[in-house]
Amino acid sequence: MITRRRLLTISAAMALAPGLARANNATHLWTGQALGARASIRLNHPDGRQIAERVLAEIDRLEDILSLYRPDSALARLNRDGRLDAPPFELLECLSITDAVHRASNGRFDPSVQPLWAGWAEAAAGGERPKAEALKAALAHTGWKHVAFDTSRIQMRPGMALTLNGIGQGYVADRVAALLRAEGLTDILVDTGEFHAIGGDPSGGAWRLSLAAGGSVDLQDRALATSSPLGTTFDQHGRDGHILDPETGHPASPAWREITITAPTAALADALSTAACLMADRGEIETMLTHFPEATLEAAV
Repeated sequence: MITRRRLLTISAAMALAPGLARANNATHLWTGQALGARASIRLNHPDGRQIAERVLAEIDRLEDILSLYRPDSALARLNRDGRLDAPPFELLECLSITDAVHRASNGRFDPSVQPLWAGWAEAAAGGERPKAEALKAALAHTGWKHVAFDTSRIQMRPGMALTLNGIGQGYVADRVAALLRAEGLTDILVDTGEFHAIGGDPSGGAWRLSLAAGGSVDLQDRALATSSPLGTTFDQHGRDGHILDPETGHPASPAWREITITAPTAALADALSTAACLMADRGEIETMLTHFPEATLEAAV
């Protein structure tokens, strides 16, 4: 299994009433595994341990819905059966965001590429690239237009399969941030590979996030996602990236080292930055973003 290397970290502080010293709060640090990665949660709150447990339970619940790698997840059952009755709200919300970005990107963001992804991964395991015939067969089982969904069911053509790798990490960041906000915390930075900030750095000002390609972005009450065509590759030589063109079936041309977008939610930023990796120039990316006035292209290098 090819996975993106990531480290889940969550830092948060309790919203304090005037005159209440922050020093009166206990800091709880949890470390372990979540989302298939090393994880840490640091909470400056007297109920930090209990809140951390609720965060982990929420992440586990979301993985039971969105994960490709849990055989009984809602997504896995949809991919296996081609239909899912009474789908969970969270899956429908991801598909709704997906649909909006698909249309705004002229079809470049398309989670129905999962059969292509599986073909590239299988070929790479044997030290090869998929043959033209295999790609043609996989392309015959893709196409977002063949996915229909409403509150009663999700349905797609036989042989199709979806991946939420281009939106799922951002969505989990949003849901965790919402849980912590409901717990009365502020100055939150959630990092699931994509970022969601509520408030700013407890020491003052915004959270300053350094970008791998250089520069930084200040984040406060906003979300950020970075995608890179070669951020994860199928082959050990680092040539065939994991972001696939739904028209050709081939990896995105590495026109960009990385693209960073901020938006009100990490799910939206995640989907937009993924789609942007398949675009040839900055103008095309900015045209897509006109459909989302609150989204900003922070870096395209």
